[in-house]
Amino acid sequence: MEAKTPAQIKQFKTWTWIISIAIPVVVAVLFGMPKVKGVDTSFLPPIYATINAITSIVLVSALYMIKKGNIPAHRRLIRFALVLSLLFLASYVVYHLTSDTTKYEGEWGAIYYPLLAAHIVLSIGVIPLVMMAYTFAWMGNYKKHKKMVRYAFPIWFFVATSGVVVYLMIAPFMK
Repeated sequence: MEAKTPAQIKQFKTWTWIISIAIPVVVAVLFGMPKVKGVDTSFLPPIYATINAITSIVLVSALYMIKKGNIPAHRRLIRFALVLSLLFLASYVVYHLTSDTTKYEGEWGAIYYPLLAAHIVLSIGVIPLVMMAYTFAWMGNYKKHKKMVRYAFPIWFFVATSGVVVYLMIAPFMK
């Protein structure tokens, strides 16, 4: 891996923070926008829940590969998990541009709402953690990468997994 210049590193870190702030802001604005009518995207929630489930499996596989010392496989799996996360985000945004928020009407609200809150808060916080962990690996600073991953991995795994559980709990109430 070739050494990165200070300018490249600074640029990558700057983009990390811009993206880490922009994604939650865009998603928050999305919920206040009028919905696009006449477009049926009701097929998307099970797709993005499946993407989350696959992401969870890919993350565990990436952890397994790095523990086995298979760095190339680990790298490919992490890149795949990042692509999956971007696909999730795109489908989530499209769905919420066209559909109203579903109200949870089940008897497990004492579980659903705290899980949803944790999922939302951690999904915001995990963005810079994952991007910085990736940045450190990209820079070849594996010591910092490993330190960052101690936080990023369990949070990313929780967000992906809890996304599936939240979907399964809300699905019966979706129109």
